[in-house]
Amino acid sequence: MLYYGADYYPEHWPEARWPLDARLMHEAGFNLVRLGEFAWSRLEPRPGRHDFSWLDRAIDLLASHGLRVVLGTPTASPPPWLMARHPEAYLVREDGLRATYGHRRCYCPSSPAYREHTHAIVGALARHYGANSNVIAWQIDNEFGSRCYCDHCRQRFQEWLRARYGTLDALNQAWGTVFWSQVYSDWAEIPVPVATGGVPNPALALDYRRFMSDLYVEYQALQIEEIRRHSHGQMITHNLMGFGYEDLNYYDLARPLDVVSWDNYPRTQWAAAEPGDGVLAALGHDAMRGLKRQGFWVIEEQSGPAGWQMLGQPPRPGEIRLWAYQAVAHGADAVVYFRWRSCPFGTEQFWYGILDHDGTPRRRYEEVKRTGGEFARLSQALTGTGVRAEVALLHCYDSRFAFQVQPGHPEFRYATHALDLYRALHRRNVAVDVVPPTADLTAYRLVVAPALHLVTDEVAANLARYVGAGGVLLLTARSGVKAANNAMVELPLPGLLAGLAGVEVEECDPLPAGVGRPVAWEPPMVGHAGTGQATVWCEALAPCGAEVVARYASGPYAGRPAAVRHRYGRGQAVYLGTCGDSALLQALADWLLSQAGVRSPLVTPEGVEATIRQASDGRQLLFVLNHADEPREVALDGAWRELISDQPAPSLLRLEAKGVAILQKA
Repeated sequence: MLYYGADYYPEHWPEARWPLDARLMHEAGFNLVRLGEFAWSRLEPRPGRHDFSWLDRAIDLLASHGLRVVLGTPTASPPPWLMARHPEAYLVREDGLRATYGHRRCYCPSSPAYREHTHAIVGALARHYGANSNVIAWQIDNEFGSRCYCDHCRQRFQEWLRARYGTLDALNQAWGTVFWSQVYSDWAEIPVPVATGGVPNPALALDYRRFMSDLYVEYQALQIEEIRRHSHGQMITHNLMGFGYEDLNYYDLARPLDVVSWDNYPRTQWAAAEPGDGVLAALGHDAMRGLKRQGFWVIEEQSGPAGWQMLGQPPRPGEIRLWAYQAVAHGADAVVYFRWRSCPFGTEQFWYGILDHDGTPRRRYEEVKRTGGEFARLSQALTGTGVRAEVALLHCYDSRFAFQVQPGHPEFRYATHALDLYRALHRRNVAVDVVPPTADLTAYRLVVAPALHLVTDEVAANLARYVGAGGVLLLTARSGVKAANNAMVELPLPGLLAGLAGVEVEECDPLPAGVGRPVAWEPPMVGHAGTGQATVWCEALAPCGAEVVARYASGPYAGRPAAVRHRYGRGQAVYLGTCGDSALLQALADWLLSQAGVRSPLVTPEGVEATIRQASDGRQLLFVLNHADEPREVALDGAWRELISDQPAPSLLRLEAKGVAILQKA
């Protein structure tokens, strides 16, 4: 079943307005709403005094219009009385200052008092709504992620370290505390990496990131446990923030959830203000699908201009519909817009919803309604389908955390490098699963591992096993540099991956900002494009059994290998010693896809994306999405039927600007 709806805040509006909202939602084709995730003050106006009556009435009214509910636990935004009673529960920032009341996410996830009140409110809600058939799912909190550096967290960190290392001798050895005379003789001496301490020991800084991620997993678990104790078959989710967010290990956070949800705002994303070819949202969808390798929900989908102090860009005509179809094309089984109606008060007055502040349906509502009608007609065709990928992109949170501690270059960012590689695959319309480096990789023909900086024996063995069995692997610069303790390996680079890659890195050269070095391809790459540029980072490579794929064409490393291929077992590993511009990465991706035998489902012009959802019986739905501001034409082979219009598709398919087609073989 495809869920479709909006995030609704009945507590913001007079109750007399609720019936009109419910009717308009029903007319828009909605069957799901999210409620309650910021309503703690209304649900518990005084300590231990609960008022669920207004929420009962809202749920009953929505249900009478065919709308089911995702109910949020309200712990992201505590009521004033709680923080006034427990000032020690405030989060302490990295600069050492304690947060004060006035925003959301101001709490410390390790605070005993905050956890006690969390148990109480979540338990009360679960007992009251756990058997309510109109509540089909729970959302835990809202967008986990603020790191805390308070005394509670310091004590918990020390306990976490004791469990991880066992003895201080083991910790001192792993961290290299002999450097700068930082040898610890008592667990209580170990600090948290606040800014006042200067640049921290990289091992401590990485472990603190791991610990804080584990702490949020633990805090989420106590809420999940409370809900499962009282609920009857209701799903549990949490709204994550896509590939761009990097402070928590989402694989760990997603593991106990029934379904992954995420918040998609194409015009406010981390790498660009304009959606462009849709690649940012596509990577977000694929990353969230990869967390559990199953369908996911978009629990907040942008429906209007977004902003707090400043007003953001509105979705262009057709984009609300286009983004919803893109989500479904990448495996979403629910699209829920944020928000139903723009709020006239509070911090998010500039964060528009489907309706403007006056509650009048206009262009955005009509576009949402059109999409809802189409989804209703397509629901049966979509049932039982999902995305199956032959390509994986490895997302390593330990490497990402390590680069936060020591980026090594002011222009290098792990997420941007991964996006650049993903973009080259996306341009060829191949499906990509974003998975951890410890995942079972046997289902993939091609695996791309951007800057796999921190490598363990387990990861190295997993990659060797994959390539040895016939897989094609791409490794890129800065791989295999660190051990699990965030110390440099005492091996020729790329460390534990050197034997698999058949290469040694002889020198590293961080390039100045904006400087590129031309790269020339060797015979294995003939027919796969011209030069391209090495960017950001150059490594001079020495093949050790590998053949040269590309060489630097000028500069201090002119003639030295820039990329090599090593045949290992029945497969091959390619090592690229730079980050690379778009021309270089596109040429390399095209060659790797041909080596792996991965074919594009459809050749499309610039700005047009094609993605397949398929069923276990082999039935396929081909989504064709035009992100461009102008019409595009796509050539089709064979006979197809376009399902939205329920008409035969012409051999030259024309898509209007922001247009969508769903094709099935006739």
